[in-house]
Amino acid sequence: MSSPSLPPHSADPKPPPPPSVPGGTPADPAHRQLSPAQDQQLGLDAGVLVVRVVVGLIMAGHGTQKLFRWFDGGGLNSTSDFFAAEGYKAAKTMAYVAALTETFCGLGLAIGLLTPLAAAGVLGVMINAMAITWGDGFFLPEGIEYQVVLASGAVAVALTGPGRLAADQLLPGLRDHRFARGVAAVALGVISAAFVLLVLRD
Repeated sequence: MSSPSLPPHSADPKPPPPPSVPGGTPADPAHRQLSPAQDQQLGLDAGVLVVRVVVGLIMAGHGTQKLFRWFDGGGLNSTSDFFAAEGYKAAKTMAYVAALTETFCGLGLAIGLLTPLAAAGVLGVMINAMAITWGDGFFLPEGIEYQVVLASGAVAVALTGPGRLAADQLLPGLRDHRFARGVAAVALGVISAAFVLLVLRD
């Protein structure tokens, strides 16, 4: 008894055609549209990136003015004299602390590295800056509006997280943002600033 054989020149079954999109055109996997949630997340990531980079680079620029006298900065000696005139104890040490905090926390914020700590550092520096110019009103050139904007940017990034376009995405412990972590970062910035103002300033 002979076994059944396939018809001559039989071809392998073809895969089903791709699903159609409205209008009758097959959907191209390479051009799928983002879902509303993905689109919203992309907008959030891009927006937070802008805030991080702008606030972070401004802060880092101020830090390098103090550390290296870049961008027509006065350097550490001038910064130390300023802190001494404002009643800060150990003015030279405070100059180093301020310069290093502004530089490294600013860069950390800009690239999204250790973002909660970076945001806390920026916030602490800005609270001290506001305390110095508090009696000069709100609006520029003498007021605190500039410091308020930078401090608000740091708080916003701390609470929302750095977004997915950040170096923290490479760190397992910081990849998933937690709101409580942001609140803790804000609290750290406020407490550190209060300690400096109440203990290290006359």
